[in-house]
Parts: sequence; structure tokens; C-alpha cells
Amino acid sequence: MAKFTLPKNSKVTKGKHVPAPEGASNVRRFNVYRYNPDSGENPRMDSYDLDMDKCGPMVLDALIKIKNEVDTTLTFRRSCREGVCGSCAMNINGTNTLACTLALDDVKGDVAIHPLPHMPIIKDLVPDMSNFYAQYESIEPWLKTTSPDPAGKERLQSHEDRTKIDGLYECILCACCSTSCPSYWWNSDRYLGPAALLQAYRWIADSRDEMTGERLDDLEDPFRLYRCHTIMNCTNVCPKGLNPAKAIAEIKKLMVERQI
Repeated sequence: MAKFTLPKNSKVTKGKHVPAPEGASNVRRFNVYRYNPDSGENPRMDSYDLDMDKCGPMVLDALIKIKNEVDTTLTFRRSCREGVCGSCAMNINGTNTLACTLALDDVKGDVAIHPLPHMPIIKDLVPDMSNFYAQYESIEPWLKTTSPDPAGKERLQSHEDRTKIDGLYECILCACCSTSCPSYWWNSDRYLGPAALLQAYRWIADSRDEMTGERLDDLEDPFRLYRCHTIMNCTNVCPKGLNPAKAIAEIKKLMVERQI
């Protein structure tokens, strides 16, 4: 991952400005973070003026317009455009969110677009998610059982038990929450972060899973779980309206209860 870090003593500089087409009357400026590690140059902020009468309503529409019509070198991730895949997570005017679900009408003034904070950058708005996904894999996000599978049947659960994973299974792994957490910024090599811990609790809370003790043992560590200080950034920025801080608190509660 070292090749994706910023140059030594780097400073984000002012980059190029691309004006709107002549005759455009409804103009809006987009200041976009640009960084190419292969160039050896410092990161910069390029600005693009767009004719909003010829642009879609979402921030992602503006980025696509810039790439298709103004600057084909701009690099970012996107896929579903419906807030389901999490690919277009980025920092827009200081808040982590999804570019595809954030309406331009909800953003005041010029639009400043940066990649998710405190992650190595591959290029422009594309962060390196390798560590994030490795942490997700480490919590073993699948059903674990010791009893034999029911012959010819699925593992059933009551409606009441099913509701216990509401607010957990909807996570799209966009990383908005984890990259808004100061503890994750400074300890991402050891602290699992809000997203992975919410996913861990999703399986702990699932009545069909039979390895709760083992899962809690795996999280019983000064850094993997207990770097959370409940400042609530994760919950405030979640584009799906989930509450990772509550999930982490529930895991801590279970840790205490099993000691009693």
C-alpha cells in the first residue's frame, strides 16, 4: 500500500480551472480532488464549471458529466446509481456520503469533492479498500453452526428473531462510517472500525448462528473492539440510516454479561 501514499511533505495545491461553455446561464462550480501517484506530483484541486441546465440532479451526475464531456482523466468508482452498491462513497463538502443519492439541491454553494478520508489513494477519488475488506473478512460474515443442517429444509427463525437483525443486514459496506471515525483514522491497522463491527454484531444477533461465544472471543481485544469512544460520527454519516455505534455498544454489553 505504500505506493499509494501521498508524496513526502505533500500539499494539496490549486489545479486547473475549466470554465462552463459559452452561453451557459445556470453555472455551478465543482472543486474536485485530483491525485495520480504515478506522476510524483502533489495532489491538487481542479475546478470545473458546469451548465446545470444540462446536468442530472445528483452529485454523481455531475461527476459523470465532467468525465464524459470535460476531463476524461478523472477517476472515480460508481455502479448502481441507486444507493445499493456503495461504490461512489466519497467526501462531499466535508461529509462522507454516496454521490449517487446526494442531490445537488441539498449542497450549498460550490461543491467540494474529496475521496474518503484517511485511506490510501489509488487515484483521484478512488481509495484503496484492501484493509477495509480484509477486516470485513476477518469477522467471518457468514452463518456458522455446529448442529447438522435440517434435512431438506432451511434454518428457520421466528418473526421476532428476524427483526433483531433489522438495521444490521442493510449495510452496503460503503465505508462512510469507518472513514469518519477518528479512532479508525489512527488505528485502522488494529481497530476493526464501525462497519466491520456492525457486521460482526449482525451475525452475533442472528438466532440461527451458533458460534456467538467464538465470535465474542475473537473481538475481545483492546484494539479490535474497544477503540470505539461513541462519538457517533459513524451513525451521523451512514447513508442507509443505520446505527453502527449502537451495534458496537451491544457487543460491549454482551462482553460484560458473559463475565457475570
